[in-house]
Amino acid sequence: MKPITEYQDYRLYMQDYYDEKKRLSAFSWREFSHAAGFSSPTYLKLVCEGKTRLSPAGATNVGSAMNLAGFELKYFERMVDYGHAKTDHEKKMAYESMLELAKNNKAKIVDGEAFRYFESWVHPVVRELAPAMHGATPGDIAKRCCQGVTAGEVRESLDFMVKTGLLKKNGSDYEQSDKHLKGSSEVMPVALRSMHREMADFAKEAIDKFPPSERNFTGLTMGVSAEDYKLILKELEACRKRISQIALQSKAVERVYRLNLQFFPLTWGEDKDEEGR
Repeated sequence: MKPITEYQDYRLYMQDYYDEKKRLSAFSWREFSHAAGFSSPTYLKLVCEGKTRLSPAGATNVGSAMNLAGFELKYFERMVDYGHAKTDHEKKMAYESMLELAKNNKAKIVDGEAFRYFESWVHPVVRELAPAMHGATPGDIAKRCCQGVTAGEVRESLDFMVKTGLLKKNGSDYEQSDKHLKGSSEVMPVALRSMHREMADFAKEAIDKFPPSERNFTGLTMGVSAEDYKLILKELEACRKRISQIALQSKAVERVYRLNLQFFPLTWGEDKDEEGR
């Protein structure tokens, strides 16, 4: 089997464990369930199919039945927490615990680097700012950030991005690499939503923090059809790409800006009530 840290879905890990045991022996769901202390011979089969779930105690018992111990057992327990989390905050806490366990045991999580990069505003801002400030210290970079960040946090961000190849260090200077982090798992939307919330709060603060000559806020309130909505999304995406090209071709970076393209409903659809049902 693949190392447990290559999984974020505990049900998938259990299914792969069962399939591997079945391939090598006459292993059955009855035997698996019995080893984990469940009286129902098909209980763990139902868990893997998403028809029921594991309790915290059940997670420990199932992990032990799969011969997991030490950090691997704790990682499996955190996977169960992640799989049952109801809010982004709960999912983020469980996944960060999985990352910490892997890091402390010199293991690597698939999409872990991308999650760390996208979960906070600090990394993308520092990645843009550091190469433009030749010879700058982490403290110098921190002072240029409008939002509160310490020199220590900037240093950690720089070290992280050099380690992951997002920045290259040349003496006391930094330069951007061509590497991009792309996450493919279900955890990435959690990190991205966390960053979107931070940036939305910063946008609200910018209304009073900066004069109109340094920021631009415009908006439209409009009625559209479902088909119009799709067309507008295409226009927004095309606009974002054109703006990205302008920034990429810029000869010098004087400030780091954030562009939020926000297009969201103010009313429910005809087939839903005020609770979105």
